[in-house]
Amino acid sequence: MLLDNFRRKLRTEAQLWQSEGLIDADLYQRLAQRYEFDHLETAARDRFVFILIAVGAILLGLGVITFVAANWQALTREVKLILLLSLFLVTNITGFSLWKPATRNNQSSRDRKRRQRVLGEGLLIVGSLTIGANMALLAQMYHVNGSSYELFLGWGLAVLLMAYSLRLTSLGMLALILMLMGSWIGLFNWYYAVNELTWGVTVIEHLPLVLSLLFVPLAYWCRSRWIFRITAIAFVISWQSHLRSLEVITYTDTPLWLTIAAFTVPPALLWSYDDSLFRQVNSKRFQPFARSLTWAFFSITFYFLSFRWLWQARMIGYQTQFRNTPLATWLPFLDVAIFIILAVWQWWHLLRPTPNQQRQPIEVKSIFIGSLIVITALVIFVHQAITPIQVIPIFAFNLLLAVLAFKLIREALELGERRPFWGGIVLLTLQIISRMLEYDTALLFKSLIFVLCGVGVIIAGLWFERYLSSRPTISENNS
Repeated sequence: MLLDNFRRKLRTEAQLWQSEGLIDADLYQRLAQRYEFDHLETAARDRFVFILIAVGAILLGLGVITFVAANWQALTREVKLILLLSLFLVTNITGFSLWKPATRNNQSSRDRKRRQRVLGEGLLIVGSLTIGANMALLAQMYHVNGSSYELFLGWGLAVLLMAYSLRLTSLGMLALILMLMGSWIGLFNWYYAVNELTWGVTVIEHLPLVLSLLFVPLAYWCRSRWIFRITAIAFVISWQSHLRSLEVITYTDTPLWLTIAAFTVPPALLWSYDDSLFRQVNSKRFQPFARSLTWAFFSITFYFLSFRWLWQARMIGYQTQFRNTPLATWLPFLDVAIFIILAVWQWWHLLRPTPNQQRQPIEVKSIFIGSLIVITALVIFVHQAITPIQVIPIFAFNLLLAVLAFKLIREALELGERRPFWGGIVLLTLQIISRMLEYDTALLFKSLIFVLCGVGVIIAGLWFERYLSSRPTISENNS
């Protein structure tokens, strides 16, 4: 869809260029052949047909399901089993036969192959959806006890196997969503957390490790940025839930290594992540997003750690999510140890000297990120291991938040990008307003702060836009 929009805009611009004499008819013809201008209307018609087929298939499927449901009680167990397996096999076999590439390479064959692949991929997605229905109905028919979160986890693993086999991004995204749904349902269903160790509980307890091992290789296998992005975000969120980051600060009997790892391991892993560590990868496909997520992690973390109530609350009786046993407290050590070893290895490759390469800007940013990680670990260490003085961490993380905001603004001025500039402005504004609302201040002073923040944001935005307009363009710099 996005490619067709680009081709349509390019055709319009190319026609305008030809009418203005910027290009000749021969160059326009070569552009038309390369980007297939003549097939734009055919692609639009094909999408309309695909939508009609998809709607019709959904209605047909609903009719079949409704008919089977109306006669479900009258069917025997064997007939039910045959119907379920037939639906699964017919959908997947038909989808695979349409999805697999054709052998001919003429133009009509390519168009037909593209239509068949889209239809086949849709049928494969429908087939993957039938896996969950088959698992649930078979468990009900044969009275197999299980939890809903285990159903979603098993369903996600089955779809993940299909994604690896067929190298399909859509199936990988569906498997990731199913795994995340199962993990979050399991976290909210506390009733299964009796002192028994099931495979579902093990997967949820080690969810960051499971996501990294299963879906990061799939992102490379499918060459999908979206699988990597959602996996990275899910890793950070599951890591915070896995170690209960905000609670490890307030509980006095939390292991020190657990508290430090909760706030330092994700940025250490994300910033040092490098696609070139894998021998088969030659491009920086996923590293930019990993580093952008590092800035976002520090921004959110420093903002929450800058509040006074978090450091003043001192409680005892730290417990893990599932089992209230001494072993449960040390279960996260496996994940922490693995990721710390991985982070050290990545940082060694990041900071080692590399002759004949221009790496100075990367080294400066890496030193800055490494300093933030070390300072965060030292502040937590002093607070929990030496003396619980609340003033030091409150001042330190407010200072780190301000430094991070100014760093983003400075980077925006150097690169001429709006996103880091507005990120820094938002951090500064949130910090000022949060400190004003957190402490006991007069209502008149609060109104003054809101007015000053609003005026400051407007002035800063107008000044930055004027600064961008005054920057020399790339062509001027090259000349």
